[in-house]
Amino acid sequence: MNSVLIVDDAAFMRLNLKNILKDNFEVVGEAENGKEAVELYQEVKPDIVTMDITMPIMDGLEAIKAIQDIDPSAKIVVCSAMGQQKIVIQAIELGAKDFIVKPFKKDRVMESLEKLL
Repeated sequence: MNSVLIVDDAAFMRLNLKNILKDNFEVVGEAENGKEAVELYQEVKPDIVTMDITMPIMDGLEAIKAIQDIDPSAKIVVCSAMGQQKIVIQAIELGAKDFIVKPFKKDRVMESLEKLL
């Protein structure tokens, strides 16, 4: 089973994603900020990371850059309410593979993650 690291500062969003993914993916870690995400990424080496953008300590864009520096082949999908084009473009330029706008639907999340495998 493919593994996922869920990164979001809101516990209910992490739970929501975990419930969407539980039948098809193994959730190997959860982080509530970018700094935790980078540390956990190195520890659990997930197949895919779901990444929020707006978080305390280190935001998602900084975390994407840090994870890409560690592992250029990292598969990161941004899950964020910030659907502004500028942020989406920045995330993709930094190495994110897809962008899902909150509130997300199960089908959209599964489609996004499955196409990365």
